[in-house]
Amino acid sequence: MNLKIQFITILAALMATGSLAWAQQDKSRPDILIADFEGDTYGDWKVEGEAFGKAPAKGTLPRQQRVSGFKGKGLVNTFFKQDGTKGSLTSPSFKVDRKYLSFLIGGGPHKNTCLQLLVDGKVVDTRSGNSDETLAPALFDVSGWQGKTVQLRVLDENTGGWGHVNVDHIVQTDAKPKMPDLGPKEKEFTVENKYLVIPIRNKRSGGQIQLFVEGEEVRRYGLNIAPDGEVTDWYAYFTIESYKGKKARVVANKATEEGFDLIRQSDSVPGEENFYKEPFRPQFHFTQKVGWNNDPNGMVYHEGTWHFFFQHNPVALPWGNMTWGHATSKDLLYWEQQPNKLFPKTMAVRDCFSGGATVDKKNTSSFGKNALVAFFTDTGCGECIAYSTDKGETFTYYEKNPVVKHRGRDPKVIWYAYDNKEKSLNDEAKKLGGHWVMTVFDEGGKYGRNAAFYTSINMKDWTEQSHLPGYFECTELFELPVDGDKKNTRWVVYAADAKYQVGSFDGKTFTPEHKEKRRVHWGPYYASQTFDNPPDGRKIQMGWLRIGAPGPYNQHFSFPHRLTLRQTEDGVRMYAKPIKEIEDLRAQSNKAKTQELAAGKPVKVAIGSDLLDVRLTVEVGDAKAIALNLPGRTIKYDVNGQKLNGTPLKPVEGKISIQVLADRSLTEIVGNDGRVFISGKGPARLDAKEISVVAHGGSAKLLSLEAHELKSIW
Repeated sequence: MNLKIQFITILAALMATGSLAWAQQDKSRPDILIADFEGDTYGDWKVEGEAFGKAPAKGTLPRQQRVSGFKGKGLVNTFFKQDGTKGSLTSPSFKVDRKYLSFLIGGGPHKNTCLQLLVDGKVVDTRSGNSDETLAPALFDVSGWQGKTVQLRVLDENTGGWGHVNVDHIVQTDAKPKMPDLGPKEKEFTVENKYLVIPIRNKRSGGQIQLFVEGEEVRRYGLNIAPDGEVTDWYAYFTIESYKGKKARVVANKATEEGFDLIRQSDSVPGEENFYKEPFRPQFHFTQKVGWNNDPNGMVYHEGTWHFFFQHNPVALPWGNMTWGHATSKDLLYWEQQPNKLFPKTMAVRDCFSGGATVDKKNTSSFGKNALVAFFTDTGCGECIAYSTDKGETFTYYEKNPVVKHRGRDPKVIWYAYDNKEKSLNDEAKKLGGHWVMTVFDEGGKYGRNAAFYTSINMKDWTEQSHLPGYFECTELFELPVDGDKKNTRWVVYAADAKYQVGSFDGKTFTPEHKEKRRVHWGPYYASQTFDNPPDGRKIQMGWLRIGAPGPYNQHFSFPHRLTLRQTEDGVRMYAKPIKEIEDLRAQSNKAKTQELAAGKPVKVAIGSDLLDVRLTVEVGDAKAIALNLPGRTIKYDVNGQKLNGTPLKPVEGKISIQVLADRSLTEIVGNDGRVFISGKGPARLDAKEISVVAHGGSAKLLSLEAHELKSIW
């Protein structure tokens, strides 16, 4: 058979089987729309359960992150009543007449939040979302089911996190839909600008970005790069100006081409014009520009500057990628955020967890006189050192890390100075006049969770000395005078849960005076730290306030407060008060006259701001309760129960004093000059016009009521 006859024979066979007809139709046959969910009902699709509501959603549902990527105005969205409902939505049967079923899908990644393909009533294929409210293209290859009758079912049988599914625009098509290219991408550039900016989409991290400078990896972070500008929630940034003129390369995975193109150099951060202008953001508490924060770290005064480091995720709103963020101040009021200082996986082996910082005035470490020395947990190896000889501008990771290896974290190091009568640690310590003490959370061995104490004369070589059982995370040790008497002092061990003991410390072992733990802080206050090396000897503390924010930042810090010890009828107790510098923020002050508080008759003071420092003193008299009303908040003292907003507080000589710091989304309440310090939320009320105090169930006497409007630090 010659070639011409052979070709004609094959052609005839193809036509007989319909294969050629199929091939010819691939490019010409129009798509068949199965569902676009644009109507006011689901039509002839069968609804079961509650998850789907009565009709397709018109975009984002209440309390849901912004939904995008769907076509038209309607879609299937099972976030109906949040993630607490279940159900299914099943299509009528239809005949497969194209190669593919293409659709858009988003929502949860679970096997039971999905779109299913059913043949003869059995599930033959499924697709789920990717923990993202942005719908993305997906498909079923149905070329093997040509001529068969099939159904589709949207299933939501999950009530946990991301327990919903979004589906839209289902069509039969012969053209294979173009799927997003999420493979590795990279580009090279010469550093010319201040920042490398990165578009962020708020969802669970799944991608990664790496930055190389002159071939050395300097940043590596897990993150979610936004697929395009439309769905970018905010921009993260790396400060790269110290690398100007050098060759750099950025590598990313799980990024679309459009999203990767948005990663670029810039001398500004997109959206920075709105930083600190957000209606919910505190105005006299420090907050980082973007990203997550938790524990305060490395708090230290060094050569005229207060340094405040903190646990930071600079590329996402949830916890992760533990980095040391950095801010500085000259007065503890006005803060300037600095470039991040300790970096995970490049500078350290793994994450840079919490720790403290101190000043090596005697150069015991040989890092340099007055070196700023940070101690932190590198989760890849143990307790580590990073030091700075340029006033905190840059840090060097100590080449012989770790300096302590154990099961634990969060080292805090202080200088223990000898008095003339004390026995020195050794001859070298005697010459130095003291030694270094590290307290660190430990959970290994026979002590269970405990505060462990180590000693050193050079910061590098540490000796285990003792353990104090019953402490967890971010332990700290410091000395305070009682009632300001420097001849009558106590040592304090304090931990992340804001509970403490007072006692004595001999340079090696802490001996508590009481068995039970005590507390001054209440509310979502955690993992605090005090400033080392303060110039005036004050013990100033700041804590992590576990209060969320919608972005571009998340979580908060307390206002700086001074710790003191005072003798009370219950024994020695710790007090916490906002630092006196807050008075320097006063813009305007109003007050009420001393007067009787008749039951149910409020005394009011006019205000023109919701940034407030309010101070109240009352004789409780025979009132059953005293209420201090601020914009969006009520602070209540229960006279009979002796509780301030639910926290135990006794009157002193029949009087109660209350100080309230109201700062947009934060409220801090100080009772009886610092006997209790209560942290909490507070709604922003830009329309604030007055505060008032009122007695309930009896009369009281108003001794003073002052409302101080405060200036923004930004």
